Amino acid sequence: MIGEDPLSDHASTRMSFKSPLPVINPASVAIVGASERARWPTDIFNNLNKGGFPGKIFPVNPRASEVWGQRAYPDLASLPEAPSHALVIVPSTAVIDVLEKGVAAGLKSATIYSGNLGEGTDPESVARGQAVRDIVARSGLIVNGPNCMGGNSLHHRFFGYPNHELVGLPKGGVAYVSQSGGMVQFFVKSAAERGVKFSAMFSSGNELDLDLADFVNHLVDDEDTKIIGLFIEGIRRPQAFMRAAARALAAGKPIIALKTGKSAKSRAAAQSHTGAISGDYEGFLALCERYGIIACPSLDDMVETVLAFQGGRLPRGPRVGWITTSGGTVDLLYDYIEEIGGTQAPEFGAEAAAVMRPIVPAEIGIKNPLDAGIPSTDENAIAMCAAAANDPQIDMIAWAAVLPSSKRQPNAEILRSLLDRTDKPVIAFGRMAYALGPDSLDFQDKVGFPYLQGLPETIRAMGAMAFYGARAGRKVEELPAPRGSALEATQLGEALASHGLTPPASGFGATPQAAADMAARIGFPVALKLVSPQISHKTEVGGVRIGLGSAEEVMRAAQDIIRTVGERAPDAVVEGFLVQEMARGVEVLIGVRTDPLYGPMMVVGSGGVFVELMKDISCRLLPVGPAQAREMIGELKLAKLLAGYRGAAPADMEALVRAICGLSDFYIDHRHTLSDLEVNPLIVLEEGKGVRAVDIRSTPV
Repeated sequence: MIGEDPLSDHASTRMSFKSPLPVINPASVAIVGASERARWPTDIFNNLNKGGFPGKIFPVNPRASEVWGQRAYPDLASLPEAPSHALVIVPSTAVIDVLEKGVAAGLKSATIYSGNLGEGTDPESVARGQAVRDIVARSGLIVNGPNCMGGNSLHHRFFGYPNHELVGLPKGGVAYVSQSGGMVQFFVKSAAERGVKFSAMFSSGNELDLDLADFVNHLVDDEDTKIIGLFIEGIRRPQAFMRAAARALAAGKPIIALKTGKSAKSRAAAQSHTGAISGDYEGFLALCERYGIIACPSLDDMVETVLAFQGGRLPRGPRVGWITTSGGTVDLLYDYIEEIGGTQAPEFGAEAAAVMRPIVPAEIGIKNPLDAGIPSTDENAIAMCAAAANDPQIDMIAWAAVLPSSKRQPNAEILRSLLDRTDKPVIAFGRMAYALGPDSLDFQDKVGFPYLQGLPETIRAMGAMAFYGARAGRKVEELPAPRGSALEATQLGEALASHGLTPPASGFGATPQAAADMAARIGFPVALKLVSPQISHKTEVGGVRIGLGSAEEVMRAAQDIIRTVGERAPDAVVEGFLVQEMARGVEVLIGVRTDPLYGPMMVVGSGGVFVELMKDISCRLLPVGPAQAREMIGELKLAKLLAGYRGAAPADMEALVRAICGLSDFYIDHRHTLSDLEVNPLIVLEEGKGVRAVDIRSTPV
């Protein structure tokens, strides 16, 4: 059923954005906690020097006059000038005093590495976190963290992350922001070893001040950043985050994210160690769909997806031309393409096939995916890829090839020429993960297109490109203010009927005899449902009977319901019975609610008693129009039933689309009066016969 998510008592309501630029590009830094025996301060000092940081560096240590061969100062107030930024690497109990003295001395920004400042339920930690917030509110200090590991900005030559392996990386256009400090070094190092080039990498920690929304909003305007990668444990300011994501989508800067929180244990861990509320993961996926955010299932997938997007080209659709060298690969691709979804593999057109035929061994048929055998020359391989690229039925090219691991290399110029022969994305892919040789990345740069690893990861990355390509540049409109008024139960049914949710013919009977008489007037078969203010889930107490074909059956069923309810829920008051036309068709659930994190959203799924068992659902943020409604239906296993399964007549798909859109429109206007509204089941009749909203449940605000 449609659930709810709790709001965090600590969730900020700030809607404006703060600029993290003082944290990303400081003119000078003070390292508070400077000590030659402390690893993080020492690593950062060495990294700043190794990376060529152009500003001044001030070591701060009250118990040393010199650190790392430089004069050390007892506190920030003792510096010869106010530093642009302070890297605060001291115990949590000392942080507040450091910030207070710094602000008094003119400090404008700080990164707090210490934990135990606001996270969890420990009263002292909570108090320290509130003290940091108070300083920020009073002084305007910009703070990153606490409980983070800082970050690096390669273009600005600032290196505040305590890991020496991330200093000498080549500059590029991928910015990575992670709420987990340790995740930065592992993801960035792995991605860089595959050829991903970064502009910046920062951890945001517990986000008592700066948060993901602030970083994303800044990176949209950062000319050095083309792709934004995120590791998300919880979104503290969902509305602000969505505003920033909307700006990124309109600007054509893809956001590629991995979010934890699918499991209850993951959500609990995030709350205990970051103070974040992960929220309903399905709601997050609905947010991603609306704002064009690519949600990756794993870190490995994120590497492949970022690498694919780094190629710089977007497809016009999801149709992939696959050129492989193995029949086994083709067989696996058939399985994975169907299982994963998001891409298509249409057959090559006649012109493309004519070009391929002389190159492909005669015993091999021309199909997509293509087993082309081992091409005799690089020219032949590129000729086949170019033929696929020139096919109007193909939107992007996937060529089975791995990066060379020895001095024997293909001709990079010949391979690169493929990019001059098409403006479509070109991806090389390996069947499995493999180790790269010392010259592999140089070769990848020369060729100009990315080499992905793993068949499922490649399919998901190309599906992500198609997903984003269909949305890039789109402007996301804000929801209009609600206009409807509160409705009584009878008015609600009438209003929904006017929005395409037609109710079944029905009537009320206060007694078994009255229910039988009402059934005779409606016509058989009918459904009989208990009416009791104490019982919302009627089936759980035996309060529903279906397929009743005569007045006598209705009478006996009503008497049996009274007896069963008396045994299972003796305190419930039986007010009577609802008698309904027995609509026959496919049972669908459609529901709307206001998610406390992401706002009004819709769920469509398998209805009746199967909704919780099958969990066959699709979610979208409102509004939902006809195109989105069809997408939601297409994502369900239920779609096969609706299309007509095993000889059954097709269901009225257009009526279902109208009902979904109608419920969306209705709830947008009434979301201030209803916290949720659910129709389960909505019976979709045969094509041309409409729908029947059998059971409607709503909860007022």
